[in-house]
Amino acid sequence: MSVGTDTSARARPEPIQAVPVRHPGRWVAVAVIGVLVAMFVHLLVTNKAFNWSFMVDEMFRPPIIEGVRGSIALLLTAMLIGIVLGVVIAIMRLSENPVLRGVAWAYTWFFRAVPRLVLAILFGNLGILWARIEFGLPFDRQIGALFGVDDFEARLFGFSAVDILTGFVAGMLALGLSEAAYMAEIVRAGIQSVDEGQTEAAQALGLRRGQILRRIVLPQAMRVIVPPTGNETIAMLKDTSLVAFVPVSMELFFQLRAVGSRTFQVFPMLVAATIWYLLLTSVLLVGQYYLERHFSKGVGRSGRAKTRLRAVAAENGGTTGKVDGA
Repeated sequence: MSVGTDTSARARPEPIQAVPVRHPGRWVAVAVIGVLVAMFVHLLVTNKAFNWSFMVDEMFRPPIIEGVRGSIALLLTAMLIGIVLGVVIAIMRLSENPVLRGVAWAYTWFFRAVPRLVLAILFGNLGILWARIEFGLPFDRQIGALFGVDDFEARLFGFSAVDILTGFVAGMLALGLSEAAYMAEIVRAGIQSVDEGQTEAAQALGLRRGQILRRIVLPQAMRVIVPPTGNETIAMLKDTSLVAFVPVSMELFFQLRAVGSRTFQVFPMLVAATIWYLLLTSVLLVGQYYLERHFSKGVGRSGRAKTRLRAVAAENGGTTGKVDGA
Protein backbone atom coordinates (compact mmCIF):
# COMPACT_ATOMS: atom_id res chain seq x y z
CA MET A 1 0.00 0.00 0.00
CA SER A 2 1.36 3.39 -0.97
CA VAL A 3 1.93 6.34 1.35
CA GLY A 4 -0.77 8.41 -0.39
CA THR A 5 -3.33 5.64 0.21
CA ASP A 6 -2.42 5.52 3.91
CA THR A 7 -2.80 9.27 4.22
CA SER A 8 -6.21 9.37 2.57
CA ALA A 9 -7.38 6.46 4.65
CA ARG A 10 -6.72 8.22 7.89
CA ALA A 11 -9.77 9.46 9.74
CA ARG A 12 -10.13 13.22 9.97
CA PRO A 13 -9.92 14.52 13.55
CA GLU A 14 -13.07 15.72 15.16
CA PRO A 15 -13.48 19.52 15.42
CA ILE A 16 -12.36 21.02 18.69
CA GLN A 17 -15.22 22.06 20.91
CA ALA A 18 -13.79 25.28 22.35
CA VAL A 19 -15.50 26.47 25.51
CA PRO A 20 -15.12 30.20 26.16
CA VAL A 21 -13.59 31.20 29.46
CA ARG A 22 -16.10 32.58 31.90
CA HIS A 23 -15.44 35.97 33.50
CA PRO A 24 -18.06 36.46 36.20
CA GLY A 25 -15.95 39.14 37.88
CA ARG A 26 -16.27 41.37 34.81
CA TRP A 27 -20.06 41.27 34.95
CA VAL A 28 -20.02 42.04 38.66
CA ALA A 29 -17.73 45.02 38.00
CA VAL A 30 -19.98 46.25 35.18
CA ALA A 31 -23.02 46.00 37.45
CA VAL A 32 -21.31 47.90 40.27
CA ILE A 33 -20.09 50.63 37.89
CA GLY A 34 -23.55 50.89 36.33
CA VAL A 35 -25.16 51.40 39.74
CA LEU A 36 -22.60 54.05 40.71
CA VAL A 37 -23.11 55.92 37.42
CA ALA A 38 -26.88 55.81 37.89
CA MET A 39 -26.50 57.18 41.42
CA PHE A 40 -24.26 59.99 40.17
CA VAL A 41 -26.68 60.96 37.39
CA HIS A 42 -29.55 60.88 39.88
CA LEU A 43 -27.56 63.22 42.14
CA LEU A 44 -26.95 65.67 39.30
CA VAL A 45 -30.59 65.71 38.24
CA THR A 46 -32.41 65.74 41.57
CA ASN A 47 -30.18 67.69 43.96
CA LYS A 48 -31.28 71.32 43.99
CA ALA A 49 -27.93 72.52 45.38
CA PHE A 50 -26.50 72.46 41.85
CA ASN A 51 -29.01 75.11 40.71
CA TRP A 52 -28.34 74.38 37.03
CA SER A 53 -30.47 77.20 35.64
CA PHE A 54 -28.61 79.83 37.69
CA MET A 55 -25.25 78.26 36.86
CA VAL A 56 -25.82 78.19 33.09
CA ASP A 57 -27.18 81.72 33.15
CA GLU A 58 -24.13 83.10 35.00
CA MET A 59 -21.20 81.13 33.59
CA PHE A 60 -21.44 82.68 30.12
CA ARG A 61 -21.86 86.32 31.11
CA PRO A 62 -19.31 88.91 29.84
CA PRO A 63 -17.24 89.09 33.08
CA ILE A 64 -16.82 85.30 33.06
CA ILE A 65 -15.85 85.28 29.37
CA GLU A 66 -13.34 88.04 30.12
CA GLY A 67 -11.95 85.84 32.89
CA VAL A 68 -11.60 82.97 30.41
CA ARG A 69 -9.63 85.25 28.07
CA GLY A 70 -7.44 86.35 30.96
CA SER A 71 -6.70 82.76 32.00
CA ILE A 72 -5.80 81.83 28.42
CA ALA A 73 -3.54 84.89 28.09
CA LEU A 74 -1.87 84.02 31.40
CA LEU A 75 -1.42 80.42 30.25
CA LEU A 76 0.16 81.40 26.92
CA THR A 77 2.54 84.02 28.33
CA ALA A 78 3.64 81.87 31.28
CA MET A 79 4.26 78.83 29.05
CA LEU A 80 6.17 80.99 26.55
CA ILE A 81 8.45 82.22 29.32
CA GLY A 82 8.75 78.71 30.73
CA ILE A 83 9.60 77.01 27.43
CA VAL A 84 12.11 79.60 26.17
CA LEU A 85 13.86 79.98 29.52
CA GLY A 86 13.65 76.24 30.13
CA VAL A 87 15.53 75.50 26.89
CA VAL A 88 18.25 77.99 27.89
CA ILE A 89 18.59 76.49 31.38
CA ALA A 90 18.67 72.95 29.97
CA ILE A 91 21.53 73.90 27.64
CA MET A 92 23.31 75.48 30.61
CA ARG A 93 22.86 72.26 32.61
CA LEU A 94 24.50 70.31 29.78
CA SER A 95 27.30 72.84 29.30
CA GLU A 96 30.93 72.00 30.00
CA ASN A 97 31.25 75.26 31.92
CA PRO A 98 30.92 74.48 35.67
CA VAL A 99 29.71 78.01 36.47
CA LEU A 100 26.80 77.73 34.00
CA ARG A 101 25.95 74.26 35.30
CA GLY A 102 25.96 75.53 38.88
CA VAL A 103 23.74 78.52 38.11
CA ALA A 104 21.27 76.35 36.18
CA TRP A 105 21.15 73.80 39.00
CA ALA A 106 20.56 76.51 41.61
CA TYR A 107 17.73 77.97 39.52
CA THR A 108 15.94 74.64 39.13
CA TRP A 109 16.49 73.83 42.81
CA PHE A 110 14.91 77.08 44.00
CA PHE A 111 11.89 77.25 41.71
CA ARG A 112 11.07 73.57 42.06
CA ALA A 113 11.23 73.84 45.85
CA VAL A 114 8.96 76.86 46.39
CA PRO A 115 5.20 76.30 45.82
CA ARG A 116 3.65 78.33 43.03
CA LEU A 117 1.04 79.84 45.33
CA VAL A 118 3.82 81.20 47.56
CA LEU A 119 5.67 82.50 44.49
CA ALA A 120 2.53 84.21 43.18
CA ILE A 121 1.90 86.01 46.46
CA LEU A 122 5.62 86.84 46.81
CA PHE A 123 5.82 88.38 43.33
CA GLY A 124 2.60 90.25 43.99
CA ASN A 125 4.30 91.99 46.94
CA LEU A 126 7.63 92.80 45.28
CA GLY A 127 6.61 96.44 45.24
CA ILE A 128 7.49 96.48 48.95
CA LEU A 129 11.17 96.09 48.02
CA TRP A 130 11.37 98.81 45.36
CA ALA A 131 9.33 101.97 44.87
CA ARG A 132 10.82 102.30 41.36
CA ILE A 133 12.48 99.92 38.94
CA GLU A 134 15.30 101.73 37.15
CA PHE A 135 17.89 100.75 34.52
CA GLY A 136 21.43 102.09 34.26
CA LEU A 137 24.87 101.66 35.82
CA PRO A 138 24.76 99.21 38.77
CA PHE A 139 25.86 100.56 42.17
CA ASP A 140 26.03 104.09 40.78
CA ARG A 141 25.59 105.80 44.16
CA GLN A 142 28.18 103.57 45.82
CA ILE A 143 30.65 104.27 43.01
CA GLY A 144 30.01 108.00 43.35
CA ALA A 145 30.54 107.88 47.12
CA LEU A 146 33.78 105.96 46.54
CA PHE A 147 35.12 108.85 44.45
CA GLY A 148 33.69 111.52 46.72
CA VAL A 149 30.77 112.49 44.44
CA ASP A 150 27.51 112.89 46.34
CA ASP A 151 24.16 112.02 44.76
CA PHE A 152 25.83 110.49 41.71
CA GLU A 153 23.25 108.78 39.50
CA ALA A 154 23.82 106.99 36.20
CA ARG A 155 20.32 105.77 35.46
CA LEU A 156 18.84 105.87 32.01
CA PHE A 157 15.15 105.35 32.69
CA GLY A 158 12.83 103.80 35.24
CA PHE A 159 9.25 102.93 36.07
CA SER A 160 7.10 102.96 39.13
CA ALA A 161 6.92 99.48 40.66
CA VAL A 162 3.18 99.85 41.12
CA ASP A 163 2.72 100.46 37.38
CA ILE A 164 4.97 97.59 36.29
CA LEU A 165 4.29 94.88 38.86
CA THR A 166 0.57 94.63 38.32
CA GLY A 167 -1.28 91.55 39.44
CA PHE A 168 -1.24 90.03 35.96
CA VAL A 169 2.52 90.65 35.50
CA ALA A 170 3.31 89.29 38.96
CA GLY A 171 1.29 86.14 38.33
CA MET A 172 2.77 85.70 34.87
CA LEU A 173 6.34 85.98 36.18
CA ALA A 174 5.69 83.66 39.11
CA LEU A 175 4.14 80.95 36.93
CA GLY A 176 6.56 81.41 34.02
CA LEU A 177 9.75 81.35 36.09
CA SER A 178 8.50 78.35 38.04
CA GLU A 179 7.57 76.52 34.84
CA ALA A 180 11.04 77.18 33.38
CA ALA A 181 12.58 75.00 36.10
CA TYR A 182 10.38 72.04 35.15
CA MET A 183 10.76 72.61 31.41
CA ALA A 184 14.54 72.66 31.83
CA GLU A 185 14.46 69.11 33.18
CA ILE A 186 12.10 67.97 30.42
CA VAL A 187 14.25 69.50 27.67
CA ARG A 188 17.43 68.12 29.24
CA ALA A 189 15.95 64.61 29.28
CA GLY A 190 14.85 65.00 25.65
CA ILE A 191 18.29 66.16 24.53
CA GLN A 192 19.99 63.31 26.36
CA SER A 193 17.64 60.80 24.72
CA VAL A 194 19.15 61.56 21.28
CA ASP A 195 21.98 59.20 20.38
CA GLU A 196 25.41 60.79 20.61
CA GLY A 197 26.23 59.42 17.18
CA GLN A 198 23.90 62.04 15.71
CA THR A 199 26.02 64.82 17.18
CA GLU A 200 29.27 63.16 16.12
CA ALA A 201 28.02 62.75 12.56
CA ALA A 202 26.94 66.38 12.42
CA GLN A 203 30.31 67.50 13.73
CA ALA A 204 32.01 65.42 11.04
CA LEU A 205 29.96 67.32 8.45
CA GLY A 206 31.32 70.60 9.83
CA LEU A 207 28.19 71.90 11.57
CA ARG A 208 28.60 74.29 14.47
CA ARG A 209 27.26 73.47 17.94
CA GLY A 210 24.33 75.86 17.57
CA GLN A 211 23.40 74.35 14.21
CA ILE A 212 23.67 70.83 15.60
CA LEU A 213 21.37 71.69 18.49
CA ARG A 214 18.85 73.52 16.34
CA ARG A 215 18.79 71.27 13.28
CA ILE A 216 19.76 67.83 14.52
CA VAL A 217 19.24 67.34 18.26
CA LEU A 218 16.11 69.33 19.13
CA PRO A 219 13.95 68.04 16.23
CA GLN A 220 14.66 64.46 17.34
CA ALA A 221 14.24 65.30 21.01
CA MET A 222 10.77 66.76 20.41
CA ARG A 223 9.29 63.26 20.40
CA VAL A 224 10.33 62.95 24.04
CA ILE A 225 9.70 66.59 24.98
CA VAL A 226 6.15 67.06 23.64
CA PRO A 227 4.17 64.61 25.89
CA PRO A 228 5.42 65.95 29.26
CA THR A 229 5.19 69.50 27.90
CA GLY A 230 1.53 68.84 27.15
CA ASN A 231 1.05 67.70 30.73
CA GLU A 232 2.81 70.82 31.99
CA THR A 233 0.55 73.01 29.84
CA ILE A 234 -2.55 71.40 31.30
CA ALA A 235 -1.13 71.78 34.80
CA MET A 236 -0.35 75.43 34.04
CA LEU A 237 -3.97 76.01 32.96
CA LYS A 238 -5.12 74.78 36.36
CA ASP A 239 -2.42 76.73 38.19
CA THR A 240 -3.64 80.00 36.66
CA SER A 241 -6.34 79.87 39.33
CA LEU A 242 -3.62 80.51 41.91
CA VAL A 243 -3.20 84.12 40.77
CA ALA A 244 -6.65 84.85 42.19
CA PHE A 245 -4.80 85.20 45.50
CA VAL A 246 -2.40 87.89 44.14
CA PRO A 247 -5.12 89.08 43.34
CA VAL A 248 -5.73 89.17 39.58
CA SER A 249 -9.29 90.17 38.72
CA MET A 250 -8.97 89.29 35.02
CA GLU A 251 -8.96 85.56 35.73
CA LEU A 252 -11.61 82.85 35.43
CA PHE A 253 -11.64 81.52 38.99
CA PHE A 254 -11.59 85.03 40.47
CA GLN A 255 -14.65 86.03 38.44
CA LEU A 256 -16.58 82.85 39.26
CA ARG A 257 -15.76 83.12 42.94
CA ALA A 258 -16.85 86.77 42.91
CA VAL A 259 -20.24 85.80 41.44
CA GLY A 260 -20.65 83.07 44.05
CA SER A 261 -19.80 85.43 46.91
CA ARG A 262 -22.11 88.16 45.62
CA THR A 263 -25.12 85.88 45.07
CA PHE A 264 -24.44 83.44 47.94
CA GLN A 265 -24.41 80.62 45.38
CA VAL A 266 -20.88 79.39 46.03
CA PHE A 267 -21.30 75.72 45.11
CA PRO A 268 -22.89 76.26 41.67
CA MET A 269 -20.05 78.60 40.75
CA LEU A 270 -17.49 76.02 41.84
CA VAL A 271 -19.19 73.50 39.56
CA ALA A 272 -19.14 76.10 36.78
CA ALA A 273 -15.38 76.50 37.30
CA THR A 274 -15.01 72.73 37.03
CA ILE A 275 -16.93 72.67 33.74
CA TRP A 276 -14.87 75.53 32.28
CA TYR A 277 -11.57 73.88 33.18
CA LEU A 278 -12.80 70.58 31.74
CA LEU A 279 -13.66 72.29 28.45
CA LEU A 280 -10.35 74.14 28.18
CA THR A 281 -8.35 71.03 29.14
CA SER A 282 -10.15 69.00 26.47
CA VAL A 283 -9.05 71.50 23.82
CA LEU A 284 -5.45 71.25 25.04
CA LEU A 285 -5.60 67.46 24.96
CA VAL A 286 -6.67 67.53 21.31
CA GLY A 287 -3.79 69.83 20.45
CA GLN A 288 -1.34 67.62 22.35
CA TYR A 289 -2.57 64.55 20.44
CA TYR A 290 -1.88 66.11 17.04
CA LEU A 291 1.52 67.43 18.15
CA GLU A 292 2.56 64.01 19.39
CA ARG A 293 1.40 62.39 16.15
CA HIS A 294 3.35 64.96 14.11
CA PHE A 295 6.65 64.48 15.94
CA SER A 296 6.28 60.69 16.16
CA LYS A 297 6.10 60.05 12.43
CA GLY A 298 8.04 56.94 11.46
CA VAL A 299 8.79 56.05 15.08
CA GLY A 300 5.74 54.07 16.14
CA ARG A 301 4.91 50.44 15.52
CA SER A 302 3.84 50.95 11.92
CA GLY A 303 7.08 52.78 11.11
CA ARG A 304 9.20 50.04 12.64
CA ALA A 305 7.17 47.35 10.85
CA LYS A 306 7.65 49.04 7.48
CA THR A 307 11.38 49.28 8.14
CA ARG A 308 11.57 45.55 8.83
CA LEU A 309 9.48 44.72 5.75
CA ARG A 310 11.73 46.83 3.56
CA ALA A 311 14.76 44.96 4.92
CA VAL A 312 13.13 41.58 4.20
CA ALA A 313 12.12 42.67 0.70
CA ALA A 314 15.65 43.87 -0.03
CA GLU A 315 17.10 40.54 1.10
CA ASN A 316 14.67 38.61 -1.09
CA GLY A 317 15.19 40.86 -4.08
CA GLY A 318 11.75 42.48 -3.78
CA THR A 319 10.86 46.14 -4.19
CA THR A 320 10.06 48.61 -1.46
CA GLY A 321 7.04 49.82 -3.36
CA LYS A 322 5.21 46.59 -2.65
CA VAL A 323 6.14 46.85 1.01
CA ASP A 324 4.76 50.36 1.28
CA GLY A 325 1.53 49.29 -0.28
CA ALA A 326 1.14 46.31 2.00
